[in-house]
Amino acid sequence: MWKFLGGVIAAMLVMGGGLLIWQGMGDRPHVAASAPSASAANAAEPLATPPAADEATKEERRFNRYDKDRDGKIGADEYLASRHKAYAKLDTNGDGRLSFEEWAIKTTTKFAGADADKSGTLDAAEFATTKVVRKTRAPAPCKPDADD
Repeated sequence: MWKFLGGVIAAMLVMGGGLLIWQGMGDRPHVAASAPSASAANAAEPLATPPAADEATKEERRFNRYDKDRDGKIGADEYLASRHKAYAKLDTNGDGRLSFEEWAIKTTTKFAGADADKSGTLDAAEFATTKVVRKTRAPAPCKPDADD
């Protein structure tokens, strides 16, 4: 019986000590963990998701890609410059005109590459190789609750 009472008393002392520690932690203000130091960051794995740039920064970068002369304005020539480059890539003979063959070169090349038996037609297996493979985007990071 004394062993039982000794065990109960010991358990009560451990629980009482835990309660005191827990109450002591409640009196302190909540402090968020600080960011790891540069040396700790190098030793640790990289962040799962990089911090996202705010929309203003993204829009400023997009604007600057078009504003080639850096005058703070985008003229029609600057706005259409990327289209001119894309057109010039398609105009393979450089005559300033796009023939259907020049315009459809990617599709024509894709068809020719998929036509393994060079029959001029695609069977189901050959056609399956033309499937467009799209890059998947990482899911957007969750926003923390206002309570956190």
